[in-house]
Amino acid sequence: MSIFKEIISYVVIILVVVLIRVFIVTPVKVDGSSMFPTLKDNDILVLKKFDKSIDRFDVVVINYKKDKLVKRVIGLPGDTIQIKITHVGSNVVSRILINGEELDEEYGYEPIRDGGIASSEIKLGDDEYFVMGDNRNNSSDSRILGVFNKKDIKGVSNFRLFPFSGFGKFE
Repeated sequence: MSIFKEIISYVVIILVVVLIRVFIVTPVKVDGSSMFPTLKDNDILVLKKFDKSIDRFDVVVINYKKDKLVKRVIGLPGDTIQIKITHVGSNVVSRILINGEELDEEYGYEPIRDGGIASSEIKLGDDEYFVMGDNRNNSSDSRILGVFNKKDIKGVSNFRLFPFSGFGKFE
């Protein structure tokens, strides 16, 4: 009878771990440099699946075809997005406009060189999000791939698990 109890305890432990991973949190690996300097290639994040609220500037994981994209939310449902780029001599000045007002943010690694589909105004639908990588000129994001529906967003992450040198919360 003790072997049966031992087997049952292992089954319960495995079941709990699987349920936590499927419904609550799961690790996600950053692939590429599109979120530099906030996140780096091969960083391991904790994805919160239980929290379905998505706010501007949240880092989210999106299912795109067979890939998992890690991006920052810039535009929320109902927003109008436009990226304006101005060349001043050899300098580039870029501005992200949300509902006609300049977005005050410090996540972009450098001025945006290509506004993509957001070079003209885009009005987001009731369930649509506009996302960008922090490394704006080295990111396949909504400017290229289009807007994403909430169902494509698997969760929000703000905690780095690995490497240990960057362990902990990030913004």
